[in-house]
Amino acid sequence: MFGIFGHKKKLADLGQVEIDMHSHLIPGIDDGVKDMDESIQSIKLLHEAGYTHLITTPHIMSDYFPNSPETIISGLKQVREAVKKEGIPVKIDAAAEYYLDYPFFENFNKTKHLAINDRFLLFELSFLNPPEILNEIIFRIQTAGYIPVLAHPERYSYWFRNFDQFYKLKDRGVWLQLNINSFADEYGVPTRKLAEKMIKADIADLLGSDFHRPQHIDSMQKALGNKHLGKLINSGKLRNAELIS
Repeated sequence: MFGIFGHKKKLADLGQVEIDMHSHLIPGIDDGVKDMDESIQSIKLLHEAGYTHLITTPHIMSDYFPNSPETIISGLKQVREAVKKEGIPVKIDAAAEYYLDYPFFENFNKTKHLAINDRFLLFELSFLNPPEILNEIIFRIQTAGYIPVLAHPERYSYWFRNFDQFYKLKDRGVWLQLNINSFADEYGVPTRKLAEKMIKADIADLLGSDFHRPQHIDSMQKALGNKHLGKLINSGKLRNAELIS
């Protein structure tokens, strides 16, 4: 693992997780990799980190990244062809990371959705304010037969002092996905501390790389030296494998 870097410090082994379920590896359709070269470089790095299955999740955000299942699947086909040509022994699939706003809510029942394994719908929130219709959106997602998965809950600063909110989400059937690089202080110390608190409280369901570009591997390597993240990875409690079962 991370052999090309030559580091001696023992890092948590992502081979135990096997499946990365949050990344941005399709070129040019969101704020992730810019071109196919970056995509292939990123995929090689993730495979070297221990992953055998990547589920990449481009943004669907009405104002900035108006993607659709069709544009994502089209991009996925090109990435798969490049991966095959390079001979990288990794499986790659795609879903979407949905931004929960009023257009998403209003059009939910009129739109085809790209969920992980047609079952788990990954979504994110505004980093400024929690949506007033959060409970209604969760209910709508569940009524449609999906399991809602909240991306990087540790990054929402309005919940730094409201830890009970995570228990409420869990009680409502929402799965919580932590970002690996949160443990490298990539988003700030408070975010790391909240992620660590969530591990201690045993409420983290999933772990994702949220990989956007090859340079993210440096933060990932740092994060994998975090003892709390290592404990989570080694605990056997992560549910990443359940996403494809």
